[in-house]
Amino acid sequence: MPLVVVPTPIGNLEDITLRALRRLREAELVACEDTRRTGRLLAHYEIKKPLLAYHEHNEERLALELAENARQALVAFVSDAGTPLISDPGYRLLRACIEAEVEVEVLPGPSAATTALVASGLPPNEVVFLGFLPRRGREREEILGRVTREEATFVFFESPHRLNKTLEELPAEALVAVCRELTKLHEEVFRGTAGEAAGRFAEGVRGEIVLVVRGGAVAEQASNLEEAVERARRYVLQGDSPSRAAARAAKESGRKRGDVYDRLVGSS
Repeated sequence: MPLVVVPTPIGNLEDITLRALRRLREAELVACEDTRRTGRLLAHYEIKKPLLAYHEHNEERLALELAENARQALVAFVSDAGTPLISDPGYRLLRACIEAEVEVEVLPGPSAATTALVASGLPPNEVVFLGFLPRRGREREEILGRVTREEATFVFFESPHRLNKTLEELPAEALVAVCRELTKLHEEVFRGTAGEAAGRFAEGVRGEIVLVVRGGAVAEQASNLEEAVERARRYVLQGDSPSRAAARAAKESGRKRGDVYDRLVGSS
């Protein structure tokens, strides 16, 4: 018998597949993060099953036991919302089943990360998902440094209490999407720059949040400045004064005249 990993809705209860409902009905045991929350979901679909609490505080102790249960009976595993293991418990259980050669069946389904990525309108071709951003310390600084330098689209889960702190630590010109309460009654997707988002949510925000950021803002800014300076150099070769050349290049590229002039004069 398999362990069946079953994604559940991230908000709207209609976002569950027919296959997921069938496997929940067939299961002899449902392992879940919060028995009350999963109990409400099952009750909505008139499914009655024994529930076992399996969460980050007991997963190390229960993983082997639950894997052995799955050898004898169909066990469904769910998290509070979305696809299990994605910033949720379950990795130890999955590894325990694989190492014990217990069949694992993973169902496709909802994920706040992919929903936010698509809704963001930011490029989806190179994506880095980093789960919850660390609250503080060197790891946080290193991750935000990556977002500043690397030209990829980054997806984070973020607490509403720390959203503004994160937005203020990003380059003000970085493109972001703040996706709040996805699929729920008060769903909101704010698209703009980090600076604009910081202003929009300055008075606080509620709900579950996914933050999508287009990385490489500083690298892109530097690249654009170099292009403007190179254009100014050509104008100088054509007879313009450095001041005139910098002004022309700045206007055409959208850069600040002083930045172009300083770099032009400093490199000459």
